[in-house]
Amino acid sequence: MRRTILATSVAVTLTVSAAFTATAQASLPPTPSGWTQVWVDDFTGAAGTLPSSANWIIDTGTSYPGGPGQWGTGEIQSYTSSTSNIAQDGSGNLRITPIRSSSGQWTSARIETQRTNFKPAAGGVLRIEGRIQMPNVTGAAASGYWPAFWALGQPYRGNYQNWPGVGEFDIMENVNGINSVWGVLHCGVNPGGPCNETQGLGASRACPGSSCQSAFHTYALEWDRSVSPNQLRWYVDGQQFHSVTQSQVGEPHWTTMTGHSGYFLLLNVAMGGAFPNGVAGSATPTSATVPGRPMLVDYVAVYSKGGGGTDPATPPPTGGTRDAFSTIEAESYDAASAVIKEASSEGGQNVGAIGNGDWLQFNNVNFGTGGVRDFLARVASGAAGGVSGLVEVRLDSRSNAPIGSFSLASTGGWQSWRSVPGNVTGVSGTHTVYLTFISGQGADFVNVNWIQFRR
Repeated sequence: MRRTILATSVAVTLTVSAAFTATAQASLPPTPSGWTQVWVDDFTGAAGTLPSSANWIIDTGTSYPGGPGQWGTGEIQSYTSSTSNIAQDGSGNLRITPIRSSSGQWTSARIETQRTNFKPAAGGVLRIEGRIQMPNVTGAAASGYWPAFWALGQPYRGNYQNWPGVGEFDIMENVNGINSVWGVLHCGVNPGGPCNETQGLGASRACPGSSCQSAFHTYALEWDRSVSPNQLRWYVDGQQFHSVTQSQVGEPHWTTMTGHSGYFLLLNVAMGGAFPNGVAGSATPTSATVPGRPMLVDYVAVYSKGGGGTDPATPPPTGGTRDAFSTIEAESYDAASAVIKEASSEGGQNVGAIGNGDWLQFNNVNFGTGGVRDFLARVASGAAGGVSGLVEVRLDSRSNAPIGSFSLASTGGWQSWRSVPGNVTGVSGTHTVYLTFISGQGADFVNVNWIQFRR
């Protein structure tokens, strides 16, 4: 999503074949042979409802708090959580709809996954896939439309100043209603660097069969750690159209981009900004731009395959502090009770064998001065019926009263993960954080993959 592209640098294919017109499907397709489903949302909620808050964060306004203005891209709209801009349609789709007010102000919507650790296991492959119909608008009426399906490196959340080093995978981008999908990698340093920032390493092609705007197409990225050098590959309807290898990016940039805990996924429709302006050769949108044409998302799914090993456990930080608003991997604890570390189905490791009286300790967690809304924990439970407990956060001493908590019973298995929030009372400054576990039963009741605090 973060690009400045000159019109002369973009090769655009305008030929459209009308061989078929795809329609929205009623249910998620079967998991591809040889793959395991890691995460999915197929947007089956009632018409007029927001997407699941357990899966998605809705971004609002014109920037992250403390982040670059206009989302760092020059886009002109303001994002909202209004169901006029973002809602499920009752037919298995999510609609993101740009709207222009009578005074000429644009609004739209942008969401990002709660999870931030999408990453292939060592020696494995991760596939991020979405079935999407771009806004069905072309020509002058489409000027400034910028739909996207993409991923950002986890360390960006709560920092907002470390792009592009943390990595960005643009799985599907399009501007100005052109029948083309762009796939782009952003990495390294800005400007220049191995990814030629701010342009990125990209490629584009026309959508197969029907145009990108008139039909649903499946857009996917594969991150392959089973080959040497590692590889990133972009697909539309199963046809590969772009790739970047580890050796192209080089060190230290590849490790900076891939060595953290993973990525979170985003869906949005921007209006105007560097990319559509660069392609158009002038400012967008214009008076001819037609509002109200939604991007439709049938599903977003993440799959994995292979990988016999695990990444090294995330170590505690040496000196310095932890950022409370970045993902804190559970296995990176500074001290703990009698728990175990084990391979996680989501990649890396989780902490398990947790029951009544157990605890995890994380030193030097910096909350800053902006306040805290809640905390989110990635947890799973295969506890028997009737076995449950509390996951609590305490500061500076295990004997202090908890500042937040949530209750948990079985989620359907010890690797059946879900993100559960818990409200937190006001906190600022740097503290030792304890995750404590209380249960009225003697049996283990929870595994923990990671925690994160949210403003």
